[in-house]
Amino acid sequence: MDEKHKKITTYIYTYAHYENELSLCALEMRSLFGSESQTGILESHLKIDPSRSPFIKERIDVIYEGDSFQNLLKQVASLQIAGETFKVVYVKNGFPKISVDEGFENRRAIEKEIGLHISGIADIHHPKRLFGVMNVNGRWVFGDYVKGESVWFRHQQKPHSYSTALNTRVARAVVNIAIPDPIGIKAIDPCCGIGTVLVEALSMGIDIVGSDRNPLILGGTRENIKHFGLSGEVKLADIRDITNQYDVAIIDLPYNLCSVITPDEQLEMLRSARQFANKVVVVTVEPIDEILLNAGFIIIDRAVVKKGSFSREVIVCK
Repeated sequence: MDEKHKKITTYIYTYAHYENELSLCALEMRSLFGSESQTGILESHLKIDPSRSPFIKERIDVIYEGDSFQNLLKQVASLQIAGETFKVVYVKNGFPKISVDEGFENRRAIEKEIGLHISGIADIHHPKRLFGVMNVNGRWVFGDYVKGESVWFRHQQKPHSYSTALNTRVARAVVNIAIPDPIGIKAIDPCCGIGTVLVEALSMGIDIVGSDRNPLILGGTRENIKHFGLSGEVKLADIRDITNQYDVAIIDLPYNLCSVITPDEQLEMLRSARQFANKVVVVTVEPIDEILLNAGFIIIDRAVVKKGSFSREVIVCK
């Protein structure tokens, strides 16, 4: 098939988030896919590893779709996977308006029916290939199934941590917002603290360096990175002294009692970032729109992350 007539694959993602993460999840969707969904299901022609996101549960790479289940079965019957064992997983829609019975018995019956139409050897315990079947937006879809891993969850168990640091789940989303496509991107976290953002970014294979002006924490930062089998450059440097150029900077503005900074210092820091980075994602616990504008930034998008009465803003700037 030539490039002109090559079929473009549709990818279907299912999402889950806590209520206080709705704004952050929507911003991550817009950053990764250029659009957002209100239904917990997002369709796109972009292929993203589900394990990148703390919110994506799974992905179906659509092979067949039909306006009825019987129509889908006919198409699945033409699939040849000789030499590979397989398993079929029913992916729940979760949207209230769905007309299909998604009870346990019906889901198992649908998985079995699909499996009987596939020319191959079923293996529910150790399959070489996973398939997903789903009823979405009024049609049935079938394709390769990829389940997301909670990589961020493993990163909670690091040797060193701060009570005021971003949690790993939020940090991972912030990295995706800042760097939706890592290819060819050079990034920096110039106020890296204990390295929460660095660990998430490095675990995704992103080219990122870290720096901080506090010499007392950098040993712990390096140990955290090494603990997860990762490697990355971490330097002692003030954000105002950075001269190398980067595509993206992620700045979690210091705010604890040991790092009180005045609005004038914030302005200095952000003016510096304006000089060394083309795009900046700022995490802040206080309003800084005016300071960002004074530093020469244009605010592109934003989200709010709440934890009880405490809230942070994630602001995307260029």
